[in-house]
Amino acid sequence: MTNVISRIFGFFAAVRFPAKVQAFINETYVKLFKIDMGEFKEVAYYESLGALFTRDLVKKREFVKTQNTLISPCDALITELGTIQKGGLEALQIKGFSYSINSLLGDFTMRKDKAKLKNGLFVNFYLSPSDYHHYHAPCDMRVLKSTHIPGALYPVNLKWLYKKAELFCENERVVLECETALKSRFWLVFVGALNVGKIRFLFDENIATNAKKYEQSYVSYKDLNLFQGEEMGFFEMGSTIVFLGEKDAFRALVKNGEKVKFTQEIITEQENKS
Repeated sequence: MTNVISRIFGFFAAVRFPAKVQAFINETYVKLFKIDMGEFKEVAYYESLGALFTRDLVKKREFVKTQNTLISPCDALITELGTIQKGGLEALQIKGFSYSINSLLGDFTMRKDKAKLKNGLFVNFYLSPSDYHHYHAPCDMRVLKSTHIPGALYPVNLKWLYKKAELFCENERVVLECETALKSRFWLVFVGALNVGKIRFLFDENIATNAKKYEQSYVSYKDLNLFQGEEMGFFEMGSTIVFLGEKDAFRALVKNGEKVKFTQEIITEQENKS
């Protein structure tokens, strides 16, 4: 049912109403979610609610590229972060609720690769309806594989994180297996949510989410390299991104409950991994 609701809402968000009606819808949405439009075009510019959701930055955010430092891939709230524990393959969804790394990554992540995450770092990023919805490469990186895992589309806000166990593992998601320039392995998991019509990737338009698919599928890439800060794609509404880094390779520079912005330094990579 959540998938059907999301498809209906996605249809509504794509409708272009007459200019005055659309301006009213946009202004109501901006006021309701207290969106700061300082980095974006005027509210009336957007011809649909979907266009407002997926708004681009007017001016590129500048950052100083620092060796061994990962930047935030998005604007978000850090809802949890820490060490993957309980046998090495469980992380916190929210205090009191955990999720299985094995389940989260799905059937097409090899067991030996999942083992790299034992006692590694996890960071959960929650993108609210008020946030900038695009996501970017946190470092110079190579994308090795994408896995699409169909599922439900439950809300991923704090209320639901406290309400439903293993929520991230039940929702539809796309898993990217990645490698830094120093060959440290990490995963980015893009979790769908209620009213997220699509999870889009600029480097692979064939990844189709919320599309009545029921089987997991994967694609391996050859020489798919992204530069730090390069846009990877966007959510058509807010959602969650999970970062998972192999043991001893990464250390967090931010804290649980912190609000972060794309380009902010959030993780340092350790050169001398054990």
